[in-house]
Amino acid sequence: MNEAVEKAKEHFGRIVKRELERVEKMKKAEEWVDYKTLKPIVIGIVGGDGIGPYITKEAQKILEYLLEEEARKGRVRFKTIEGLTIENRVKVMKAIPDDVLEEIKKCHVLLKGPCTTPKKGDPWPNIESANVAMRRDLDLFANVRPVRVPEEGIDWVFFRENTEGEYILGKHGINVTDDLAIDFKSITTQGSERIIRLAFDYASKNSINRVTVVTKANVVKTTDGKFLSTAGRIAKNYPNVKWDDWFIDIMAAKLVDPKRRTEFKVVVLPNLYGDIITDEAAEFQGGVGTAGSANIGKRYAMFEAIHGTAPRMVQEGRAQYADPSSVIRATVMLLKHIGFTEKAEKLGKALDICTVYEKKIGCTGRADGATGAEMAKYIIETLKDPKLEEKWSSYKK
Repeated sequence: MNEAVEKAKEHFGRIVKRELERVEKMKKAEEWVDYKTLKPIVIGIVGGDGIGPYITKEAQKILEYLLEEEARKGRVRFKTIEGLTIENRVKVMKAIPDDVLEEIKKCHVLLKGPCTTPKKGDPWPNIESANVAMRRDLDLFANVRPVRVPEEGIDWVFFRENTEGEYILGKHGINVTDDLAIDFKSITTQGSERIIRLAFDYASKNSINRVTVVTKANVVKTTDGKFLSTAGRIAKNYPNVKWDDWFIDIMAAKLVDPKRRTEFKVVVLPNLYGDIITDEAAEFQGGVGTAGSANIGKRYAMFEAIHGTAPRMVQEGRAQYADPSSVIRATVMLLKHIGFTEKAEKLGKALDICTVYEKKIGCTGRADGATGAEMAKYIIETLKDPKLEEKWSSYKK
């Protein structure tokens, strides 16, 4: 037993050292990139694997159509990045192969398809999630996921911390003995401050008078307690924004309560809770297949679908029928992030017309529905329609 304890202490010591080094790195963090000064803005297209390359290709068509003039003038440049597939990752036994990461770092923003994350029982070795690695390597500390269902009064924006908590230490757990396994959770002052401040900034700048902080600080007292107390301190700098805090379990319940859910506006959460709650929230919008996600850092940003790679669709030869709506919603967020707000709003309206209101065609994931290519064509045709604004206004009445 003593030997097992000493081994665990050494293991924990290495984790603490690595986390303290990360804190020092955050203290020296650079300033936010200014996209107005960049020429060109390099937009990386990363297909991922499974259905990823299929749906990302369709979103790329739309993005290139909208930014055709900017690309011609050298204001933006597209860069296709291959190799972030499970096969290549397993070959080098890395979450992101070094050559792929090098190409990714040459971009300013990324539009990314889903990547396989192996789990126990899969045919693949249990390597780290490419998403987790990318968020860490590019310091993409804020995962931003909007969910809107206007007819039900739902208009939520979730700010999920992306680089801490259980996920960042998920691969560093230890089997102390055959009977005892321990995993770790880490939350820092710096990591909490920057995600909470971003949420309050967003609320303040968009005249939203409520930020909800979600933890389990009544039970997980030290780490969640730090996150909650940090929120209380930062809230004092935003007297125009009211805030409240909810525990994760009751928050999950209240999202399905029609009397209370419309009261929530901006929600900020630690990593694991944010992952769970945003998937639940996406169901109100039509499921995770309809939701996009932004991963924001000071230097880099990555925009992606929030669903997985759907390996069964690929195995059954149905990948071409995968719905690209999620990654197209991520494209809306990408355009807004790099300063093309008008184009972002136009795409958002076209997407809603095609998938929520008009619905001339729809993807079902099978041959009885549209292909991703047909859906992208439908959206581009809607973007070209001179009556787009008129249609949008009529549907919104």
